[in-house]
Amino acid sequence: MTKKPNNIKSSNLRKKQLLDAYNKMLLIRRFEEKAGQSYGLGKIGGFCHLYIGQEAVVVGLQMCIEKSDQVITTYRDHGHMLACGMDPKGVMSELYGRIDGYSKGKGGSMHMFSKKSNFYGGHGIVGASVPLGTGLAFSNKYRNNNAVTLIYFGDGAANQGQVYESFNMAKLWNLPCIYIIENNRYAMGTSVQRSSAQKDLSQRGVSFGIEGEQVDGMDIDSVVEAGKRAVDKVRNNQGPYILEMLTYRYRGHSMSDPAQYRTRDEVKEVRDFSDPIENVKNKIISKKYASEDDIKKINNEIKNIVDISAEFASKSPLPPSEELFKDIYI
Repeated sequence: MTKKPNNIKSSNLRKKQLLDAYNKMLLIRRFEEKAGQSYGLGKIGGFCHLYIGQEAVVVGLQMCIEKSDQVITTYRDHGHMLACGMDPKGVMSELYGRIDGYSKGKGGSMHMFSKKSNFYGGHGIVGASVPLGTGLAFSNKYRNNNAVTLIYFGDGAANQGQVYESFNMAKLWNLPCIYIIENNRYAMGTSVQRSSAQKDLSQRGVSFGIEGEQVDGMDIDSVVEAGKRAVDKVRNNQGPYILEMLTYRYRGHSMSDPAQYRTRDEVKEVRDFSDPIENVKNKIISKKYASEDDIKKINNEIKNIVDISAEFASKSPLPPSEELFKDIYI
């Protein structure tokens, strides 16, 4: 290849926007790396799906919505929680199964919620976020509160039947929601090229009359541009809408997945040429919004935040046995 790694793309984002994006994306990356380490040390049990490589998607889309809007996603959810503003200490504590976690240690990696942050999970069933998110959008339509719901799911979940039932109802009732397909190329261990008859997942809503588009999910500017356009349409009663984010996960499907279905060279090529965090950093440096020393300082600050969250989680008490019987019924 003749181009240089992490080729610098132009940016229309302002200084504060780029710096904020870099901070949030780096927080997600370092948090997930720490979660992976903690899992390996046996401090985190159960399933654990890391978001490393996909950070530009959720950070970019959060820049496009209001505080009153809602987010719901699948089991690869830690990045969404942090982007929504949830406390890293609470998220890590939940991963550790401790009482200070967002679900009091009972939900683990896949089932955390925050009403304050308008984050509705974290759901372990493949594609479950889609009908649930569609229900949230129906609630917004019924209440006429002008809120938009962002509904995340993966390329594998895009083949689930409940997704298309939701599409039908969403268009039938013109619901204010955006379906975000995070196409990271692999559904568990199967390439989307081998598992999907229609490779352009943004067109999955055509038969229902739902518009969609593919977006470079590794570039923060592309995500924000498409996100603002979609949010504006949906908030002005022109929804629903589909955004297929073309992204990539560096780690396996979960911590138990050795990812032997792809080569190291493939992962290295994405890291070298398309890494979303490096792309933002290069934009910041090229625009002289920050120096290399400033970037190092940010990195140290983020590392400290993540280390504190892990230390806090390790010291948080385990939930008492009576917690088993709480939150079962309303």
